[in-house]
Amino acid sequence: MSKYRPCQTGFTLIEIMIVVAIVGILSSIAYPSYTEYVRKGHRASARAALLQAAQWMERAATATGTYPATAAFPANLKAVEGDRYTVSVNTPNGGGSYTLTATPKGAQSGDRCGNFTLTNTGVRGVSSGTVPDCWGK
Repeated sequence: MSKYRPCQTGFTLIEIMIVVAIVGILSSIAYPSYTEYVRKGHRASARAALLQAAQWMERAATATGTYPATAAFPANLKAVEGDRYTVSVNTPNGGGSYTLTATPKGAQSGDRCGNFTLTNTGVRGVSSGTVPDCWGK
């Protein structure tokens, strides 16, 4: 009789733990990149909504001679696709100028760019970060 020991197949606990550690490391790198990618997309939607609202303000000013009051700003322009920003308008000086602001809300509230602003003269701004970094990408 030979002393034959049957071959065992399968994974050891150490091998499984190594795989779990590798997956954990990869996901800890990938998840922040993914969330920043999603936030970047929502920032683009906010910028587009500000530009659309500015076009509406300019058309209304062309028709009436002054920029409309804050109360006349349409509700459909206040909402941004994805529901991560809210657009508001401020028209001081009796309708002689305006400032549009896109304020982040919900999951976007911790965004590195903060509020986006756009004035009637085309000046773009952000509450945190740099304008070229936030408006340019």
